[in-house]
Amino acid sequence: MDPDAMNRKLYLYILLLLCLSGTLSAGTLKGKLFEAATGEPALGVVIRIEGTNIHDISGLDGSFSINNLQKGSYRLSISHISYTSIQKEFSIDGNETVRLELKLEAASLSLDEIAVTAKRDGSSDHTARQMERNASQVMNIVSGKTIQISPDLTVANVIQRISGVSIERNSNGDGQYAILRGMDKRYNYTLVNGAKIPSPDNKYRYVPLDIFPSDLLERLEVYKALTPSMEGDAIGGAVNMVMKDAPDKFTFSANVSTGYNELFMERKFISYDFKGVREKSPYERNGNQYNALPADFSKAPVNYSSKSPLPNLLGSVAIGNRFLHDRLGILLAGSYQNTYRGSNSLFFNSETVDTLRGETLTRMSERQYSEQQTRYGLHSKIDFRINDKHKIQFYNALMSLTNIQVRDSKSTQLTIGGYDPELGNATLSYSTRSRLTRQQILNSTLQGKHQLSDRFALQWSAVYSKATNKVPDNVTVPLAGIRENFQERKTTVDDASRRWEHNSDRDLSAYLNATYNMTIGGAQVEWTAGGLFRDKSRSNFYNNYQLRPADPFAEYGKDFTDYTTIKWAIQNPRGSVASALNYDATEQIKAGFIQFKAETRNAEILGGVRAEATNQGYSMLFPIGEDRPNGKQVYTDFLPSVHFKYKPEENINLRASYFRSINRPGFFEIVPYRIVQEEYQERGNPELKRAIADNIDLRYEIFPKASEQFMVGAFFKNIKNPIEYTLQRDAIRGQDIYYSPGNFGNAKNYGLELDYIKYVKQFGIKANYTYTHSRITTPKSRRIRNESGDLQTINVEQSRPLYGQSAHVANLSVLYKNQNNGIDAQLAGGYTGDRINTVSQFVDNDLWQKGFVQMDASFEKTFTNGLGIFLKANNLLNTPMEVYMKNTSEANVGIPHQDLADKTLIRRDRYQRSYLLGVRYKF
Repeated sequence: MDPDAMNRKLYLYILLLLCLSGTLSAGTLKGKLFEAATGEPALGVVIRIEGTNIHDISGLDGSFSINNLQKGSYRLSISHISYTSIQKEFSIDGNETVRLELKLEAASLSLDEIAVTAKRDGSSDHTARQMERNASQVMNIVSGKTIQISPDLTVANVIQRISGVSIERNSNGDGQYAILRGMDKRYNYTLVNGAKIPSPDNKYRYVPLDIFPSDLLERLEVYKALTPSMEGDAIGGAVNMVMKDAPDKFTFSANVSTGYNELFMERKFISYDFKGVREKSPYERNGNQYNALPADFSKAPVNYSSKSPLPNLLGSVAIGNRFLHDRLGILLAGSYQNTYRGSNSLFFNSETVDTLRGETLTRMSERQYSEQQTRYGLHSKIDFRINDKHKIQFYNALMSLTNIQVRDSKSTQLTIGGYDPELGNATLSYSTRSRLTRQQILNSTLQGKHQLSDRFALQWSAVYSKATNKVPDNVTVPLAGIRENFQERKTTVDDASRRWEHNSDRDLSAYLNATYNMTIGGAQVEWTAGGLFRDKSRSNFYNNYQLRPADPFAEYGKDFTDYTTIKWAIQNPRGSVASALNYDATEQIKAGFIQFKAETRNAEILGGVRAEATNQGYSMLFPIGEDRPNGKQVYTDFLPSVHFKYKPEENINLRASYFRSINRPGFFEIVPYRIVQEEYQERGNPELKRAIADNIDLRYEIFPKASEQFMVGAFFKNIKNPIEYTLQRDAIRGQDIYYSPGNFGNAKNYGLELDYIKYVKQFGIKANYTYTHSRITTPKSRRIRNESGDLQTINVEQSRPLYGQSAHVANLSVLYKNQNNGIDAQLAGGYTGDRINTVSQFVDNDLWQKGFVQMDASFEKTFTNGLGIFLKANNLLNTPMEVYMKNTSEANVGIPHQDLADKTLIRRDRYQRSYLLGVRYKF
């Protein structure tokens, strides 16, 4: 071998060995940074080796790591705008790991000899964890920062990430109502900045959470146990939306984004000119003696177009500052969202002949929903510090949601009319519905806090709230059709309807609480007494017109080509206002409470009692022979509660609580109404009672670090007279089946909750799981063959879970945060188990919603100049919503989409994926 080549190889070996020896002898510096005042991890802090370019940035858990440090002495420099800079010397002796834990003091600025320090960031994850840890009762919090980087655009979608919470979705797949601990949406209430708000719903109390844009929130709080100072009509819990607060210095932020839904890459979006819809009916415009003419009805709601929609457009802006030497704080914020959503839906109608043979499917409907949603929120917060002991704040918010929906449906008759799938023959029916819905919630709250002495404080609130709902000119136009030899066509026009509905719900509320602090032995004791008065006024209007084609033999494609050219005759020219949906409702709530909280170094107990007097009534505006056109319910409830917290160590809580709560009937539920719906008749129940529940909570909490937690808890609820909707049989006219609310004895609801949050450097995991079990027994009908072979209906009792409750609910989010590159990313998955969708009159025929997995993702990149870009993706798995019945029937063999071995499919909705790309700026 060439000597020169051998020498070169030898030099390379020696060089490699030197490199390896240098690497093997290199040391590592690892450490964690904490805030000295709070013990919370200090994230986003630059750690630098002086005299070099070697550096790192502390991660989500405050940790940092610097590798490959050669033997020697070093000087560590730590700097951040929020903390006082520090230096730390250390040395590396060889192949070792040096570990440091350093506490950072908050930075202070001196302006004209006045020290200005930053207040706690109410939207941070650290604040959320600290509030959960220090709370007197069981609660969970989602921070504003978590909301910002999450895939969710509305409060309803945000709340599904909390343990024990599932959501009920609307027709386009977005979350709408919260179900807390398996208790239906009726069993919780909604607060804005601690004040209850009314509902725009025309019948019930619960508030649709999809009306609230998530980017206006500072944090979202879910109370799972009630204290005496809280209103007592929540068995599941209470949702409190804490809106953005006035900052301690000038702040400006804005974002704009756009996106699209994959659904409209597969089909067109159906729309109409909703601006041409007439807000008032002919009855309202011209008086109750006016006979409506065809010309009184606008053609705009039936003038349809089918095309690809524009991209979604979303944006928000917030600006705030302090004035008058920091005594006056002002924040103004707004949000706007214009989105195009929809679904493709499959729906089956059925009838029960013999319950031993299951349900017979009678009609299959294929529906396409196209929905344009325009959502905006306006929010202002003003606070004025009169001095250190007196503060007044004024909050105003207006939330609005406009939904322009078109439902286009084709139905196939499955039992009569020559249904023959092999030959391609069937009787068809078509229907197109235009529905414009405008919902608004206005809240105006004036509050004062006064420290009258070292021990005595006063707090008061005056609240005006109003919720409105308008559905003008809701149009349904049906057409007959036929399928022959697999060829489908529309034929003639059937009777149509046009109706106007609107309702309003106005609250005037006053709160007054007084607090007195004293010391008893070694315990600090806080006494609080207070009261509430609320006056509610509610009105409902309903006006319906029935239209019949002027030429019943007119054929589609021959005599008319679109709905605008159909000629109509008005069957009821003065409109149908003699409906139970025309009613006024009132309610007065008078409440008082006394509460104490005693604290020692490692224990706290909070307890007391609340009294609530209810006077709820209704008045039917156009009664048509009902037994009780006017009525009221008057009752008083005493609601005790006690909450105990023990801290065996500084970072551990043991909690135990008991509270009694109620659930009042909805405003319309006690009206003796009768309404014929599309698939059933619906009736009110003047005898409906409030539900009363005794609730017990146990929870173990550990906070290994300030931003991390592990919680495991159990809950138990014993509910007297739970309110459930069931299909029932008329006691006199046995053939009449109706859907109605009722009280059904007692029910028990209990479960287990797990919460886990863990951060390691740039990665984090948030996970929770809830198991819920309930049992309620209600009467059901069973159809049997008697000895003569004839059908006979008998009554039986059947036990089932509470309506809307899933036994298993779980969430898992994987987080990634890279401070060096300004990157936040999240993959969020959620599972909601099977739950009852509709309670049937017949035994074993309840409709169940199939369990589903929802997967969403988000990514955000922030630049040093305050600019950022973000991406949100929802429903990545294109998960459908499916409803089924837990039985089968031989009569359904061969019907399309019925391929489940032991179940009958009743409904399937598909929403497709949606994407959002945006730009954010914060100064």
